[in-house]
Amino acid sequence: MHLVWLPKYRKPVLTGEVAVRVRDLIRQIAAEPKLEIISGKVARDHVHVFVGYRPNQDVSQIMQWLKGISSRVLLHLRKRFWGRHFWARGYLAVSSGNITEMVKEYIEEQEGEQIIDDSRFPIDSL
Repeated sequence: MHLVWLPKYRKPVLTGEVAVRVRDLIRQIAAEPKLEIISGKVARDHVHVFVGYRPNQDVSQIMQWLKGISSRVLLHLRKRFWGRHFWARGYLAVSSGNITEMVKEYIEEQEGEQIIDDSRFPIDSL
């Protein structure tokens, strides 16, 4: 499942240490319900994650975990920028079916240069 979500008002705040923290949080959160992160990228104004999940898990529940827990941990940013909410409402979820390699290539081709060489979940420098 290819998941995409963004900070409120699509503000470009996912840079530097914040981007690294968001990436690490997503990895930690995904480990708990045994989600497999196949690929991902933290851009300055959105997050792409390509995950594998069990059939008994709902996509809405997965997004609730990813956005909800990360928002609570990033409380200092939430207060500084938007009051009670860090992430925008909604998300994009696209089932990959048999095009797993195409989705991985699409995520890798998203704009920006990688600042950390981590092929499973790079971070853009822009």
